[in-house]
Amino acid sequence: MFTVRIQAQDFDAAAEAAALARGRTDIGAVVTFAGLCRAQDAPGGAPLIALTLEHYPGMAEEEIGRLMEQARARWPLVGATVIHRYGRMVPGDNIVLVVTASAHRAAAFEAAEFLMDWLKTRAPFWKMEERDDGKGWVAAKDEDDAAAERWA
Repeated sequence: MFTVRIQAQDFDAAAEAAALARGRTDIGAVVTFAGLCRAQDAPGGAPLIALTLEHYPGMAEEEIGRLMEQARARWPLVGATVIHRYGRMVPGDNIVLVVTASAHRAAAFEAAEFLMDWLKTRAPFWKMEERDDGKGWVAAKDEDDAAAERWA
């Protein structure tokens, strides 16, 4: 089972991982990554009040689907789930979930890391941060691009 969902509502990471593996005897490893909204980027920085994520409907699902197909071509996955939220979130809220399943742990770990690295740089999402001193769009980060490029 390979699933991509873009949604405003929260998700339950444990339930999603369990659903992917339920009834399967060919799975030896399930890797789950959940990205959360955090209050601060750096010590001493202005605390984040909220993060609003916007996306391009249709295009976001299509691009994440392409990334999932690339992961399937590179690793022997038997299932994967990617859920990305949009809308306004506050610190502590779930933002993104990547779950990968394979017969072997190395493939599940590497595929999850690949998907997350490329989600940060390729998926058409835009982030606006809200802080005490105002709101602003988040620029792309060089370290995210570098992480994704290692998979090229």
